Amino acid sequence: MSANSMGKNFVITCFGESHGRCVGIVIDGCPPSLEMTEEDVQKEINKRRPFSNQISTSRREEDKVEILSGIFKGHTTGAPICMLVWNKNVQSIVYEQIRWKPRPGHADYPAIERYRGFNDYRGGGRFSGRITVAFIMAGAVAKNLLKKINVKVLAHTVEVAGIGLPEEPSLEQIKSNVYKNIMRCADRKIAKVMEKAVADARNEGDSVGGVVESIALNVPPGIGDPIFDALDADMAKALFNIPGAKGVEFGVGFNVAKIKGSTNNDQYAIKNGKIITLTNNSGGVLGGLSTGMPLIVRTAFKPVSSIQKKQQTVDLRKGTTASIEIEGRHDACIVPRAVPVVESVVAIVLADHLLRRNYFNSK
Repeated sequence: MSANSMGKNFVITCFGESHGRCVGIVIDGCPPSLEMTEEDVQKEINKRRPFSNQISTSRREEDKVEILSGIFKGHTTGAPICMLVWNKNVQSIVYEQIRWKPRPGHADYPAIERYRGFNDYRGGGRFSGRITVAFIMAGAVAKNLLKKINVKVLAHTVEVAGIGLPEEPSLEQIKSNVYKNIMRCADRKIAKVMEKAVADARNEGDSVGGVVESIALNVPPGIGDPIFDALDADMAKALFNIPGAKGVEFGVGFNVAKIKGSTNNDQYAIKNGKIITLTNNSGGVLGGLSTGMPLIVRTAFKPVSSIQKKQQTVDLRKGTTASIEIEGRHDACIVPRAVPVVESVVAIVLADHLLRRNYFNSK
């Protein structure tokens, strides 16, 4: 399988570049009869579009999805599903000017080495966050598939610029508030504080990072394929494929190194005839298999690499050091736009693993 594809039963293949003609996805393995329309996909795509001149790129794309195959009269046919959005608002001249001066924090230099200089460098090409539109399109199909067995995936911003939530929000707060504020945060008051921190960084010509948490509800126990296809391993790999992702943790994450086993162990109980755990420090995964508890995973995103400050680089043609000032249109923080992307990626991995266990065959 090519490096542009992911999954075993729900297989996605992403294509396109930031300033190329389009960005798209091919999904193979989706069962027939699933209710699916362009409106379903468009609703998800709209969640990642820029929403504030204070913190977002000024690049405005219509991002209107076109379904080319695999969906007919409002249902999937069982054939490969191909969807795309066209890139219309591109400005590539600035990238011609810095072609041989790799931008700090970007993949420019390793990409030049890997592809011997033939890679599409405009806007970062294949390494741009623009490709996440494809993840969202695939995620829309995966989410509709998960609905058939009542699995729900949520995501929200839990930290930006070191500003975190004072307490864990309820599921109702997440469902009600996340897509009603710019920062995609469940706490509207903290969202305002986060927004100011991003705007301040932008005014300084700088950027900030943050953390997105995803919660998957009603995942059946025993989902996953250890050793090398463990559910959390596949999930982590998929999340690291989101541009800008630099860390992934499940449950209490790295804090497991600070607590004792008696605290970390999730003890079992029975509630309404169902096996549960009294805590969920494991984040819903043990031994690479789902436990039946909410699957909780957090993804850390680095500060946006394109900043307005002067930085040192090299001129690859001259073989000398040089300075660079990044122009163009860039976010000051990608975390809010990453929220629906994380949501989609988690849904894609769950759909793939559930299909491996034939969970949708009789639904």
